[in-house]
Amino acid sequence: MSRIGRAPITVPAGVEVTVSENNHITVKGPKGTLERTVVPQMKVEVKDGVLTVSRPDDTKENRSLHGLTRTLIHNMVVGVVDGFEKKLEINGVGYRASKEGKNLVMNLGYSHNVVVPETEDIQIDVPDANHIVIKGIDKQKVGQFAAEVRGKRPPEPYKGKGIKYDYEVIRRKEGKTGAK
Repeated sequence: MSRIGRAPITVPAGVEVTVSENNHITVKGPKGTLERTVVPQMKVEVKDGVLTVSRPDDTKENRSLHGLTRTLIHNMVVGVVDGFEKKLEINGVGYRASKEGKNLVMNLGYSHNVVVPETEDIQIDVPDANHIVIKGIDKQKVGQFAAEVRGKRPPEPYKGKGIKYDYEVIRRKEGKTGAK
């Protein structure tokens, strides 16, 4: 049996989890509400503040979906309680970011500024000119938005200029040796 899928999810106080027909799960918490329909083969039960996911049989597909389903539901519970965030760093001479209203404005060495609008479920924070913090309750949307911002100027391996995640390590390359 899947070790991840077998683990129970404890529902904290102030969080309401409802499972309706076709495994449509709604999680309401202090930060907002998330909804998701998980695969109908999985059996999702809520009893006494503990949520469990079980599978009908041990076929390869159901084994694969068991841990995935449990993790998706767990991320929903964590999102409405704590939320998720991704931190980005900007490296490069003259590269900087600022927030103007609801827009993230970045100067990334192009002839124009790169403007990324904030969405209703994603908040952007710019603590200083070289750091960006992206926050939200949906882990998938936060990760996707951070990847799109990073994609505006990915880090390059020669000087390390660009936008990178705070935990990311850029493998540096040696430049050309030149004619002798």
